[in-house]
Amino acid sequence: MTPEAQSAAFREAFTPSLPDRLGVAVSGGGDSMALLCLAADWAAEGGPPVMAVTVDHRLRPEAAEEARMVARFCKTLAVPHQTLVWDHAGIEGNLQDAARRARYRLITGWARDNGVTHVATGHTADDQAECVLMGLARAAGIDGLSGMRPSWIDAGIVWMRPLLGMTRAALRDLLTARGVNWAEDPTNEDDRYTRVKARKALQALAPLGVTVSDLATVAENLAEARQVVAEATMAAADRVAREAGGEVIFDREQFLRLAPEVARRLLVAALQWLSGADYPPRGDAVQRLKAAVRERRDATLWGCKLAVRGNDVRLTREPKAVSGMEGKTDAIWDNRWRLTGPHEAGLTVRALGSAGLRQCPDGREIGFSRAALVVSPAVWRDETLISAPLAGFSNGWGAEIVAGFRSFLISH
Repeated sequence: MTPEAQSAAFREAFTPSLPDRLGVAVSGGGDSMALLCLAADWAAEGGPPVMAVTVDHRLRPEAAEEARMVARFCKTLAVPHQTLVWDHAGIEGNLQDAARRARYRLITGWARDNGVTHVATGHTADDQAECVLMGLARAAGIDGLSGMRPSWIDAGIVWMRPLLGMTRAALRDLLTARGVNWAEDPTNEDDRYTRVKARKALQALAPLGVTVSDLATVAENLAEARQVVAEATMAAADRVAREAGGEVIFDREQFLRLAPEVARRLLVAALQWLSGADYPPRGDAVQRLKAAVRERRDATLWGCKLAVRGNDVRLTREPKAVSGMEGKTDAIWDNRWRLTGPHEAGLTVRALGSAGLRQCPDGREIGFSRAALVVSPAVWRDETLISAPLAGFSNGWGAEIVAGFRSFLISH
């Protein structure tokens, strides 16, 4: 791919949703440094203004110097740059996954603070091909084999992957031609990581004619098929699902008549919307939940509760999943709820609970189910209930879902 073709492909990725201000996530590696160059070229030629951000996860001693290298290069391009640091003290479990979550969270906050509407990341055709291979290893379905999405919306920010059509080698050729240095992450050679194994497997498959470009094309073709299924799921949601008081309610008879894949996607989407989980539960667990709908049984999964009441299939948060979940009243609670009212020191938000609901005699008259109300957000001062907006005790407060179920379906 020529430099001109690279530039054209990069800019085409943003059509028709041109950014007001483009943020670029730059680690210092070859892919993201090439991304920065292409974005800066566009800005210099009348495109959207660019800002760059680097996250130092404090996981490698070299990371701080890599961030400084990015800052120095941004200065030569007249691109504003900021380094964000992740304080990961006390993190347990999957450190790499926690780092990924922290990176997106930190960059989202940075974008909001700086009026950045779109954030671009440096994922390439090689990354896409590796995703397909890893999907094959998991015996994945259409979602797992469709690779990474070129764009999505999260927390009001449009995330873009404009380099998915370009190979890692071609991007490094671009940097070499410009005399631009980049950093190599030693973890890219560490066989303990599945992605590294996939990368080496790609090299072994090349003599058979299985190339990065071919696998990236497979992902693109399957993504088109996935879009058809996603549109069918959206249409089904309009007929079958409704949202009330933070829970999702399916018409059972209509749900059971849906195509199996559409029904599965609706269930998974409801679980992820309710729980805030990044990944869906395992397929066998979802199948058990579908069986519970058929057999009119209550069930729990992924921090959510399913209850069949007459012809209603109700999915809501499981009480124990939000038990002890406490936060400031001006922060998003349980990934979905925003409270409005007289915020002040000493007030916190946590679930209303059964004891709180008993203090709201008008709660059941609102029309929401008891299951929805006990897990709804309430304002507390220590053990004193100040407000329960969904249960008829507003006391000057309101509560709203940040993004409804339908919006979630569109963005995912």
